[in-house]
Amino acid sequence: MRRGYAATRSDFVTPDNLLRRLSRVSPTAAFVIALVVMLGGLFLPGIVGAALLFVLAAGLAALTFTTWPVQSGSTRVLRLVILALLLAVVVAKAL
Repeated sequence: MRRGYAATRSDFVTPDNLLRRLSRVSPTAAFVIALVVMLGGLFLPGIVGAALLFVLAAGLAALTFTTWPVQSGSTRVLRLVILALLLAVVVAKAL
């Protein structure tokens, strides 16, 4: 923290703040970035690929649990299954 700098409420990432930021991201850009990270994670060897896939899984987990209250039951189950599969790939890639 800089000297003389007082943190304000807007400096912290809250679920509302995160959703507001994400709503400004172009869906095409978000898809392309996620695709590049996923393909990089799948094609890069060993722990480097696993780390990229873990970053993708962490982002998916944050998005899933931030939007949890507004999701239907079937969407929640589907997102949890996808997250579990992605984490299984991370573990397999790391080993």
